[in-house]
Amino acid sequence: MDFLYTTYLNNPVWKWLITAGSVVAVFVFLKITKGIIAARAADFSKKTKTEWDDLVAGLIKGTNFFLLLALSVYVGSQFLVLAPLIMFWIGRLAVIALFIQGAIWGGKILEFIISRHVKRKMERDPGAVTTIKALGFIGKLALYSIVFLLILDNLGIDVTTLIAGLGVGGVAVALAVQNILGDLFSSFSIMLDKPFVIGDFVIVDDYLGTVEHIGLKTTRIRSLSGEQIVFSNTDLLNSRIRNYKRMYERRVVSSIGVTYQTPLEKLKAIPTIIREAIEAQEAARFDRAHFKAYGDFSLNFEFVYYVKSPDYNAYMDVQQEINLIIYRRFAEEKIEFAYPTQTLFVNRGER
Repeated sequence: MDFLYTTYLNNPVWKWLITAGSVVAVFVFLKITKGIIAARAADFSKKTKTEWDDLVAGLIKGTNFFLLLALSVYVGSQFLVLAPLIMFWIGRLAVIALFIQGAIWGGKILEFIISRHVKRKMERDPGAVTTIKALGFIGKLALYSIVFLLILDNLGIDVTTLIAGLGVGGVAVALAVQNILGDLFSSFSIMLDKPFVIGDFVIVDDYLGTVEHIGLKTTRIRSLSGEQIVFSNTDLLNSRIRNYKRMYERRVVSSIGVTYQTPLEKLKAIPTIIREAIEAQEAARFDRAHFKAYGDFSLNFEFVYYVKSPDYNAYMDVQQEINLIIYRRFAEEKIEFAYPTQTLFVNRGER
């Protein structure tokens, strides 16, 4: 058994064996403990209605393999007499593993908080959903940046000099990706100013559809014909946007024409007929009806009314009913609708 006393790196073999055994034992112990606690937490979360215990169970289950290994190696190294530099790096690696695990846990906690707020805000204020997601992204970015700087600091890198260098390099990067940054800041403008939110029906130039997604670079709209239209956020904000979802009522301007042969009494009755047709609709509000102009082949009447709902289908239903009533009343009053006609006068002179 003399080989047990053979020295490697200032430590006999038996110490190395104890260290290896302790590393395995600690790792197995941590692994089993993690599994038991995660299973108990999962069972407990099934019995309750709150979501916080689900979060705790998920955090325990998501504990990283490398964290357990780093802690096991750190505990096992305490049985050895190693060079100060080696002990320093073993301790640093354990701390870095803790930082990385902390970042993972922090990211999951942020995701949990964001998802809870999204569920609460989705029905009451869809516009707040995009803002919450954006703040969550910024929170994650800040968390990961802080952890990254802490890791670099523990590795002995001068963080102050690095930050100063990043500031100079950041200017060059910003110039190279200015279009992307422009879309990013435009997305923040959309999220904070809320010219539209998910679910709004909008018209952008010649394109129209329902907003499906507002991202950090692009916004996606589902058109009426089914395809998805993708806009960069900068282009979208530079366009003229008409948001029909925020229309409280719809103003409708329509016109009809009757023949020139219509008697004066019938012409005077037409505005009243139109008014009665509109007022018969509960979802409509009459504004005006007038004999507007003499056309090329018709006497033109213009009328205006409001549909009390912004819904397009409701507007079409109201307009259909009004048109049918006007058609029926004109038939009863023997008023003829005009259509393009020409009258030719032939002069039969003597030959």
